[in-house]
Amino acid sequence: MSLPALNKYVEAFIETLLMVGSSAVIAISVGLSLAIILTVTAKSNLYPKPRLHRALSVTVNVFRAVPFIIMLVALLPVTRLLVGTTLGTWAAVVPLSVNLIPFYARIAQVSLNEVDPNLIEAARAMGCRRWHIVRHVLLPEAWPGIVGGMTVSIIAMINASAMAGAVGAGGLGDLAIRYGYERYETQVMFEVIVILIALVSIIQVVGEKLSQRLDHRHA
Repeated sequence: MSLPALNKYVEAFIETLLMVGSSAVIAISVGLSLAIILTVTAKSNLYPKPRLHRALSVTVNVFRAVPFIIMLVALLPVTRLLVGTTLGTWAAVVPLSVNLIPFYARIAQVSLNEVDPNLIEAARAMGCRRWHIVRHVLLPEAWPGIVGGMTVSIIAMINASAMAGAVGAGGLGDLAIRYGYERYETQVMFEVIVILIALVSIIQVVGEKLSQRLDHRHA
């Protein structure tokens, strides 16, 4: 059996970038918003709302507990409703986003909770409004950890996107399954693994550099 041409690798790589990039924008935006709400609504925080905090926390935990492959299948009706199909690159964005939102929300929440409470109290004593404290104190101080969490989440999303290839989502995972597994072309499997390792390594290095730069600015 013939190996896939170079353009197949390029096409699969672009599909993976589209899946991961689109899902990352959605998951990080929604996840960070959830993390902020979970942080400020906690007891003795800026907007203490125990019931809302508890309800959101339970919801996040429930979605975090569901394995991605199960969520992928369970969200098929939702994916069809939103995208119009359950196959292809854009169809994978829905389950990828939903899977990573609670994951990133918890990571960002940890970073927000690690901000020195004395800084928040000092800002409140100076008469700053609560939203200004979130925007000018809480978020800037937590940015290094938040960016580090983005790196971890994007790498996890790359892993999940490869798994989504098992159900026709396209990308490098789909290429590895169609040629490397179904056609027993182990060379394709190896080459896809090398590409994924390179992609993850680049993202890891860039994420660490950015996080370190932000950390030095607040040192």
